[in-house]
Amino acid sequence: MRGTGRAPDDGGSVDGAGPVVGAGVAGEHVVDEHLVGEHVADGPGLVVGVGVRATATRSELLELIRHTLAGAGLPADTVRALATLAGKGGHPAVRTAAAALGVPVAEYPAEALAAVRVPTPSGTVGAAVGTVSVAEAAALAATGGGELLVAKRKTASATAAVARTPHPRNAGEQP
Repeated sequence: MRGTGRAPDDGGSVDGAGPVVGAGVAGEHVVDEHLVGEHVADGPGLVVGVGVRATATRSELLELIRHTLAGAGLPADTVRALATLAGKGGHPAVRTAAAALGVPVAEYPAEALAAVRVPTPSGTVGAAVGTVSVAEAAALAATGGGELLVAKRKTASATAAVARTPHPRNAGEQP
């Protein structure tokens, strides 16, 4: 699932294996031609949920993700995917961050994110996009029942949160 680390061109994919983000049938989220389903990270590892405004820069989101992971003592090489609101996966900041981390991007519709319970909901975000959480809810949705390790962290135009997959041997744990 790791990519090449190169930034995708407008029509390319992060990992060269297929579309970065696609549309599935109701209830499915096609992230990459190899990843289909309600969650994207089946093995041990982390998912970083991200939210971006139109004004978010490539460096802003990538620095936020790196600082969020480092601040929690979480290794970047255990990130398995980025997750976000439907329509945001193609944002240049999201594509750049995914390429730098070598991971796919999962998009979830607002309705799916609105169904996820989160610790720090935002009425402002809810009014703007139809769900009170993007980063936290997307991270949790992508793990398929994982644990939120880092609640949302924000900059002026980006938000990030980190969840761990519900696998018995997750990143950083000893067997």
